[in-house]
Amino acid sequence: MKNLLVIGTIVLISLCSCHNQGQNEPQISEYNKEYKGEFLNRIAFPIGGMGAGMFCLEGTGAISNMSVRHQPNIFNEPCMFAAIHVKGYEKGSKVLEGPVPDRKKFGGPESALGGPLTSWGLPRFENASFSSRFPFASIRLSDKDIPLNVELRGWSPFIPTDQDNSSLPVGALEYAFTNTSDQDIEAVFSYNTRNFMAMHGAPHTIRAMKNGFILSQEASDTEKHLKGDFAIYTNTDATKVNYCWFRGGWWDPLTMAWNAIADGKIVENAPVKEEAPGASLYVPFKVKAGETYSLRLHMAWYVPDTNMRIGADAISENDKSTECPTVEKMETPQCYRPWYSSYFADINEVSEYWLSKYDELKHKTELFTNTFYNTTLPAEVIDAVSSNLSILKSPTVMRQHDGRLWNFEGCGDTWGSCHGSCTHVWNYAQAIPHLFPAMERTLRESEFFISQNKEGHQMFRTNIPIRAVKHDFHAAADGQLGGIIKIYRDWRISGDTDWLRMMYPQVKNSLDYCIDTWDPRRVGALEEPHHNTYDIEFWGADGMCTSFYAAALQSFIQLGKALNENVSEYESLLAKSKDYMETKLYDGEYFIQNIQWENLKSPDPIAIAEKNWNSDYSEEARAILIKEGPKYQYGKGCLSDGIIGCWMSLVAGLDEPIDKAKVKSHLNSIYKYNLRKDLSDHANPQRPTYGLGKDGGVLLCTWPKGGKLSLPFVYSDEVWTGIEYQVASHLIFEDEVEKGLDIVRTVRERYDGKARNPFNEYECGGWYARALSSYSLLQALTGLRYDAVDHILYIDSKIGDSFKTFLSTNTGFGTVEVQQGRPIINVVYGSLDIESCIVSGNKTDFKYQAN
Repeated sequence: MKNLLVIGTIVLISLCSCHNQGQNEPQISEYNKEYKGEFLNRIAFPIGGMGAGMFCLEGTGAISNMSVRHQPNIFNEPCMFAAIHVKGYEKGSKVLEGPVPDRKKFGGPESALGGPLTSWGLPRFENASFSSRFPFASIRLSDKDIPLNVELRGWSPFIPTDQDNSSLPVGALEYAFTNTSDQDIEAVFSYNTRNFMAMHGAPHTIRAMKNGFILSQEASDTEKHLKGDFAIYTNTDATKVNYCWFRGGWWDPLTMAWNAIADGKIVENAPVKEEAPGASLYVPFKVKAGETYSLRLHMAWYVPDTNMRIGADAISENDKSTECPTVEKMETPQCYRPWYSSYFADINEVSEYWLSKYDELKHKTELFTNTFYNTTLPAEVIDAVSSNLSILKSPTVMRQHDGRLWNFEGCGDTWGSCHGSCTHVWNYAQAIPHLFPAMERTLRESEFFISQNKEGHQMFRTNIPIRAVKHDFHAAADGQLGGIIKIYRDWRISGDTDWLRMMYPQVKNSLDYCIDTWDPRRVGALEEPHHNTYDIEFWGADGMCTSFYAAALQSFIQLGKALNENVSEYESLLAKSKDYMETKLYDGEYFIQNIQWENLKSPDPIAIAEKNWNSDYSEEARAILIKEGPKYQYGKGCLSDGIIGCWMSLVAGLDEPIDKAKVKSHLNSIYKYNLRKDLSDHANPQRPTYGLGKDGGVLLCTWPKGGKLSLPFVYSDEVWTGIEYQVASHLIFEDEVEKGLDIVRTVRERYDGKARNPFNEYECGGWYARALSSYSLLQALTGLRYDAVDHILYIDSKIGDSFKTFLSTNTGFGTVEVQQGRPIINVVYGSLDIESCIVSGNKTDFKYQAN
């Protein structure tokens, strides 16, 4: 095992929970609430490491979504459960979970078969509640038959700036049993599971380890990727283990395992060579009246190989890319291998590391949690940001063998949804660049080196394993231009001008390609057909992608000036772009699209469509083309993304390149026309479950002045949380705080636990990356931004001159509190080099607290 250091300087200070309650209990409010009853129905809280896989802790305490083989496995609910037996009580044996949610009774995969191979039919606690303080989840259980109140706490490490310890393939369940009777209690805790790692008929067994067991699957001769281990073990030497459940047919193994639990019997069978159906560990304990007994359960996994290889290989001169100087020279495997496989040799090393570093990693994770929730920001914002951080623990996020980040857009049921760190989707995601900046920069390096050819054409989906890609599809205008804005953002966050100097030639090549391809006449707008996040091409200049263009030009000008490069040509284009947006695309209320498909350099729409997925022109579609223009445009519509380039500028630390009054008018138009508090009368023939019926939401596009096309762009009638948060935070940036918060509340009301999982905002798949736009709400409300190039802390509050909030930088995290306009910076972890502080445009004295 390589030496994996737990880094960071820790400053021990007194921390209180959200809204300064002075305690570590979950904030109980309409948001960040304690969920009970029917609102536990959909809760599934991810536990795991970034790029390492996950399992979910459900609202009742069950384990589900077991996804440790580098792909989502959403309906994988293994038969694994904790149980308690209290001696002397007639009904003293129960699964340590609340009632089974009604949704499991019928509606899941093969539910009509009766739920075999589950624990659902076993007795369990009658009362359960769930609360969370990311990355910790707490479940409280009680039952009239058992004089124990139980608290279960699940978590896995999450330490901003420490990307490696935040990427461990581990999780923990901590149990606390409080004796509510007036007598001492003797009990047996057990954890019981089938060998859910066994698959495909290959040899499998359950191996011994100290205070636990290892569920093991061997590789077959033809399928190396099947090999995998999952360890479950405790921190107490009082543990006894049954390494092999009763072997038999039908329900025999689980029946005999439950018989032992019901009798309070500790079974100790030795490991067998192969085919053990399951295992149990037992911890007998005594707890005096009124006292609490605690134990913890460690989980760790190790699946070093996959059969995942996605993307066409580079084959021609046109596909050649430039080697990235920062990439560690490691052999690229044929298929994806996770980062942790390069640092740990096997499951034993992972398990030993998790056990030995447990207290330290928990302490540092709690530092983050307590610091993040030590805030006065609105509860709905903290709820939206923290809940979506769960995406970083889901299979949406991957880290390959050399540590570079690579992502899906979201999670299908059994497959990653839309591969390749898709640039136009990940434009919206603002959490990783602040929490794990070094890891975010690897995405820029892949985009501008690996996935960009010599001409500057950038494939918006990167191959996995990361390698040169075949350039056989359109570049994405919003993704490629957005990458230039993110280069500026990431440079200011990191302060690394050497990195910028390395990236600059690639960035210039990229921007020049964008200009030559989409604005060949140099008018300042994208006139030629341009691919975008709606999976289609816009024909003619539009506010959305031209705002990206203006923002990318503005960003590049600043980059060039920092390196003493001549950027006069781009300054002229920026002036034209600003004028074009304000005079030709602004209808007096919001920004629109001028559809154009004739007299362009590009072939006609029919020829372009032949190259595209699902975009062919039938005879009927050709009739629409003649009458209305190309399919899938928005024309005179009010687009929720219609000014997104300006938002990208703000979150990157730049001013908006377009007139602020017009930008604000567009945003107010979205709020006026696109926000619906009840979608019952809204017709959506597309993908309705993101928001329907009595749900509220922000529609992607509306046509309040008429002119809706027969076939507008393909997702126009939907609601996407990532865009809703983008609009909300942009409204707040423009001093429309209540309107922005109204949108945030509307989103979170849809994800209430009853119909949808509060910790899984979905779009084209679960744990969808675009929802990480929610992180921008912190900056929008406070204007808080640290510039590591100039060592300046900026504050521009929209919520008054007194507040407290979380700040994460390239080198550490802490809180910033403003008391009547005077900032107090409290560094909790790492360090922060602040030379000056600018509040609302004025240089201000500040107080700095650090170790």
